[in-house]
Amino acid sequence: MNILGISCHYHDSAACLVKDGKVVVAVQEERFNRLKNSPDFPINAINYCIQEGGITFDDLDYVGFYEKPYLKFSRMVIGHLRSWPFSLNNFLNTMPNWLQDRLVIPITIEKEVGFKGKVIFIKHHLSHAASSFLVSPFEEAAILTADAVGEWATMTYGVGRGNKIDIQKEIRYPNSLGLLYTAITTYLGFTAHEGEGTVMALASCGEPRYVDKLKGIVMVKPDGSHMVDERFFGFNKGSRMYTNRFLKSFGPERKPGGRLEDRHKDIAASLQKFTEETLIAVARHVQDKTRLNKLCLAGGLFLNCVANSKILEQSGFKELFIQPAAGDSGGSLGAATYIYHCVLNKPRDFIMQHAYLGTGYPSNYIKRVILNRGVSFRELEDGELSRFIAREISCGRVVGWFQGKMEFGPRALGNRSILADPRNPDIKEILNEKVKHREGFRPYAPVILEERAGEFFNLECKSPFMLLAPMVKEEKKALIPGVVHVDGTARVQTVSKAINPRLWHLIKDFENITGIPVIINTSFNLRGEPIVCAPEDAISCFQRSQMDYLVLENFVIDRMKNNK
Repeated sequence: MNILGISCHYHDSAACLVKDGKVVVAVQEERFNRLKNSPDFPINAINYCIQEGGITFDDLDYVGFYEKPYLKFSRMVIGHLRSWPFSLNNFLNTMPNWLQDRLVIPITIEKEVGFKGKVIFIKHHLSHAASSFLVSPFEEAAILTADAVGEWATMTYGVGRGNKIDIQKEIRYPNSLGLLYTAITTYLGFTAHEGEGTVMALASCGEPRYVDKLKGIVMVKPDGSHMVDERFFGFNKGSRMYTNRFLKSFGPERKPGGRLEDRHKDIAASLQKFTEETLIAVARHVQDKTRLNKLCLAGGLFLNCVANSKILEQSGFKELFIQPAAGDSGGSLGAATYIYHCVLNKPRDFIMQHAYLGTGYPSNYIKRVILNRGVSFRELEDGELSRFIAREISCGRVVGWFQGKMEFGPRALGNRSILADPRNPDIKEILNEKVKHREGFRPYAPVILEERAGEFFNLECKSPFMLLAPMVKEEKKALIPGVVHVDGTARVQTVSKAINPRLWHLIKDFENITGIPVIINTSFNLRGEPIVCAPEDAISCFQRSQMDYLVLENFVIDRMKNNK
């Protein structure tokens, strides 16, 4: 049984292949077309899924799409009518996309790949719910989803049991924590669908002085259900998501790239605190209603690792599962798994233990790429490679690390990563200067041996997908200053020897040299670009940055030797 899942047309397009209930391939379109957060129909991702799955399009039994376009279209039309005539420009700009692409998905699929079989459409938030629960280790769990908006739903909760999902309640557009977060992200001068993580980091630099004002424009009940005062927001009315009334209340908007004032930091802090408090209230309500101890989270709002940690700490749930592509790209995973388990009534026997579901390249291909680029390199055996790179990192070198199969989701988890020494208090400035060129307040994440995580962080569970931000233990902060955020947290990734032995051994060798089982891990990309996919992308990124080494499987490229 072969099922292809697809998500596209808004942001973070992706494709996923499920074979006999197992997720064998999942990849985002942006990695192939090199357009960050690409909304395009994921033709490259689809082709890779079919190729890597060892099948043809004739072997597909079903294609699943991650939402119901006609239901979403009805919401768009009603929204435009409610906002008329202020929504005229948006209406004129978006309707051609609906008529050409979004309402004719089966025709597009047949035209692009020749598939004439059955296409099944799953509600957006049901796809989110399936993407988490159906690949979780839980036989029974509560499910909470939250994002900007699907068709009408912006937040849902329910219960998963076995291969069934029961959505029990939903909050509907325009009442949306996700849209609130994105609107204020753009108000603060950052890009929608990309800058939310920057705002989360900025929040730690300010004081939550505007929480009461936010509570004045978003009414929240004790159970976390909420209602947005639309007078402050214009989701369909023009080029911005907030109104003049919002500007009068919060002050002038920050222009992209403009100076960050204390006011901006305080607004970010207030937004983050308000979001956390609301999500915790919702989660507590869900726990009270379901009386379950396990919780599955999905939707773009749960890429907020700070909020996730506080939900785990304060909601009453004992265990948490969030799959790595919690945003819209994960909808492709949810669509495919929902069809297999819930529509076809097949039992579950797959657990998502890692995110390494994308492209991988054999050594002979990588060597050919390096030779064609005329780059000087050397090849090392596994043990020698690990010890050499660990030593170079301990000496302050910055390393591009390209190994195995690419990660699914927005986080680099050790296969398409840039690695550095967390002991250096100046490492953020060094990485920003050499590679990332991003805002100085943004933290860098630690990757740690799974079995040692509890020694350095207030973390009682695994965090393989870098979606939790626990506090760094007070006595360890001076040992790893490069990964401690201003609020004392760190966005942790734990590494299992069984799941990623090469990365585990590298960290272990670094510990043998330094006594610290932690390395900095940040995504292998330059600012504004997707994470590298192919060896060609990695070499290009390396040559346009000031990284000291590039490691492509067992091939090592030394910048100094290539600058001669």
